[in-house]
Amino acid sequence: MANIKSSKKRILVNRTKAERNKAIKSKVKTSIKKVDAAIAASDKAAAATALVEAISTIDKATTKGVYHKNTSSRKISRLAKAVNAIQ
Repeated sequence: MANIKSSKKRILVNRTKAERNKAIKSKVKTSIKKVDAAIAASDKAAAATALVEAISTIDKATTKGVYHKNTSSRKISRLAKAVNAIQ
């Protein structure tokens, strides 16, 4: 355990930020799973609505600094490509 006051504060702040980032990443993963489930069921309408929500969640994570913009762009692109491939 740190002895210096600023070090103790950094530990607490880092823990708080890590928990926040973990929660945001969990939301993103859940929204992606919903899209994947709709794709597996071949339900284009449900997949499209889930995709819109997933894009929103991923964009919010990007603006909060959890994901790099290229990472979020790649995730969105792959999801959209999979939804568009549904017959």
